[in-house]
Amino acid sequence: MKFLIFLFAILNLLSAQNIRVAVAANVSYAIKDVINAYKENNKNSNISITVGSSGKLAAQILNGAPYDVFLSANTSYPKKLYEKNVSIMPPKVYVKGLLALFTTKDFNISKGLTSLTNPKIQKIAIANHKTAPYGEATKEALEKLNLYNKLKPKFIYGESIGQTLIFTLKATDVGIVAKSLLYSKELSKYKEGVNFVEIKPTLYNPIKQAALLIGSSKEATNFYNFLFSKEAKDIFRKYGYIVDD
Repeated sequence: MKFLIFLFAILNLLSAQNIRVAVAANVSYAIKDVINAYKENNKNSNISITVGSSGKLAAQILNGAPYDVFLSANTSYPKKLYEKNVSIMPPKVYVKGLLALFTTKDFNISKGLTSLTNPKIQKIAIANHKTAPYGEATKEALEKLNLYNKLKPKFIYGESIGQTLIFTLKATDVGIVAKSLLYSKELSKYKEGVNFVEIKPTLYNPIKQAALLIGSSKEATNFYNFLFSKEAKDIFRKYGYIVDD
């Protein structure tokens, strides 16, 4: 009897559908809910995620990292991978992201980015524009208000928007982060209008985030398609993303 139970467990393990997903840091919370929703009807799926900056994940993929799906924070990295024949399908936008100014401290940030001129604010966390698309959008917004060079001595750079959030929570006065990260259960005590405010989207180009199907398995394709389902879109909206119907 024990042998049969052991054999059954082994067969279940072997039949598990392994899907490896490279995830841009801003999606690190939302993707967990998306995966849970997917697994409700795909119970044998074993989905593992690797979170990082889009630039570094793209470099890993180009060097042969065995991911099946890439969820980038922009369109350019997936497009470059597609042009290098990493995928037979062109990338497709799954969400549009937004920036937010966030603080855990007692600073008035109601005026958005211009609040950063407060001399009491000494350390500002932003994402590296060379590796993180949200960092690129941050730089663009600050430059549009002629604040980038003025505030540059105060910047603490995160290699990803996820690391930027950590710096904001632990090391800086304020940070410019992905709005989607602020809807996680872990950060539910922080309130919009008090601890964070959305940065005007007119200050930066839309942060269009594209998904790229890399693996050719049926399981990977099914999960990729699920990202564009109504169920997944509703989850992304819950995390503050703009999602097309």
